[in-house]
This record gives sequence, C-alpha cells and structure tokens, in this order.
Amino acid sequence: MAKYPDHKCAVAPMMDWTDRHCRVFHRQLTRRTLLYTEMVTSPAVIHGDRQRLLGFSDIEHPIACQLGGSEPEELAKAARIVEDWGYDEVNLNVGCPSDRVQSGRFGACLMLEPELVAECVAAMKRVVSIPVTVKCRIGVDEQDPEPALDAMADAVVAADVDALWVHARKAWLKGLSPKENRDIPPLDYDRVYRLKARLPHVWIGINGGIATLDEAEVHLAHVDGVMMGRAAYHDPGVLADVDRRLYGEDAPAADPLRAVETLMSYIEDELARGTRLNQITRHILGLFQGVPGARQWRRILSEDSVKSGAGPEVVRAALAHINRVALDMQG
Repeated sequence: MAKYPDHKCAVAPMMDWTDRHCRVFHRQLTRRTLLYTEMVTSPAVIHGDRQRLLGFSDIEHPIACQLGGSEPEELAKAARIVEDWGYDEVNLNVGCPSDRVQSGRFGACLMLEPELVAECVAAMKRVVSIPVTVKCRIGVDEQDPEPALDAMADAVVAADVDALWVHARKAWLKGLSPKENRDIPPLDYDRVYRLKARLPHVWIGINGGIATLDEAEVHLAHVDGVMMGRAAYHDPGVLADVDRRLYGEDAPAADPLRAVETLMSYIEDELARGTRLNQITRHILGLFQGVPGARQWRRILSEDSVKSGAGPEVVRAALAHINRVALDMQG
C-alpha cells in the first residue's frame, strides 16, 4: 500500500456547503487541511457539465473529489476524469444516508455490500495514480458495528485502498432523516480506535462530532487523521489554527480579518464572471463566531448580499463594522 499523504485534518464533503467558493474561503485560513468537494455521482461526472461539477481553483489544493456510485466500471471512468481534472484524491461515498442515495444503490447502504465496494475500489485503482479512498459509517440499521466495520475495512484494504475515513456513527436507513442521521445515532469513537489498533498499517481517519482542535488532538493519539464537518463550516475560524496546532506551520492568514481581505480579489473576479455575491458570502457568515460585532456582520451580509447588483462594498461594510467594534473596545 502506497503511503497516504500526511492529512492530519480534512473538511468533510457536505452537500450544498463545500462548493468551490467555500473551499477557496477555507483555503485562506489553512494551507494544509485536505478539502473535499460535495459528493457528485459517477454518471453526472461522465455525462454532465464537468466545469460546473468539477471546476476548481488552483489555490484549493490539496483537494479530493468525492464520488457516489456502485458500478465499478462507471466509477473507474469517473475517477479517470477526476484525475484528469487535476484532483489530488478520489473518494468513494459509503456513508450518505439520504433516500436518493439509497434508491441509487450507493452511499451508506453499501455498508451491506463490502465486496462490491472492494470491486469499486479495485476498478478505480486500476486506472488512476492518485489516492483512492473510502468514507464509510461504522454500520447501518441492525448491523453490529464490530463485524460490519471490520468486513468493510478488510474488503477495501484487500483492494489496496489508500485510506479509510470512518464516520463514527451508524446510519439508520429506515426511520431517520439524513439530518437526524447526523445527530441521533450515538458516536462510537472507540470503535474506530479499535479498527486502527487492529490494522496499524492502514491509514485511518475519524469523522463525526469533532468541534475543536483540542478534540482533534485527542483523536490523533489514536488514528491518523480527523475530519471536521459542520463545526468547520459554522465556525470556520477553527481552521485558522490547524496549520500551527497540527502541522507546526504558520497559517496563511494571521487572523480572520486578514482572511476576508485576501478573499476580496477572488470575490471581485467571481462577480466579474457573473457569480452572485451571496453565493460566496453565505460561506463566511460564521467567521467571527463569538467575536463582538458578529451579529451585525451576519446581518449585513445576509440582507445586503442578496440585493441586485450587490458587490464587494457589502463585504467591506461588514468588515468595517467588525473593525469599528474592535477599535471601540480598545478605546
């Protein structure tokens, strides 16, 4: 098995959230964190608008594309396209619990078919040179997580998977909504730790409910990487300290204010291409979480960025408010 890169931290793939604008913003805060696309299905990659689905900025590296699917040859074709577009990794979704995913026979329901997942991994590995990884749950429905996770891990390791990211919850395909599946099934971090202890030679990362870098450091004593989801999205300031805390390197932006300032040229370029301001600013609403003036920051961006013709001046006005509050507090 080839050595997987040192991805101690990743931002989870999140539908409707981790689009290209979100990823460029996150990259202002951290150079080292692995960023993921939203899940895209293999048929969409093959037949759809690839610029819309796969387009990204060079600044986003390292970046992984998450695929949804269950047809080995189809996934192989999509993985080859993903590699040709310049992605650093291709990841197979074996964790999403939505009804649409189940009807398409991919996502979390594949926990019931580890050998099929292994075939998919092997097919992708045959045609690409970038890492092929899997993101799974610890089990679904009535499965016992002990044999279920072991079966999945053993199958994909036999197929030469490069890394396994494990969301440390079951998914309940019957009776819970996708939103409920992110909160209600209890977290079982110890189950993932046991998997790593059993397979010390396999790169294993953990996901689920990780909200702080203190928590991340606890997990990194047991596994190889941590994946943050909603916490990183709603309070992106947490990413500003990842490079220093987890990699011993300087962050690209000294503080969140600097991160917004460096994002401004991207905003201006995107507006010139026809992107609406709110498509970008919706991802930066949580940046000043807990900072005096944050409510007004969110209000200005939420109300004014949706207006016709809204431009960079909206972000500058919101930023000026944060600066004024800071100066008032110093005075």
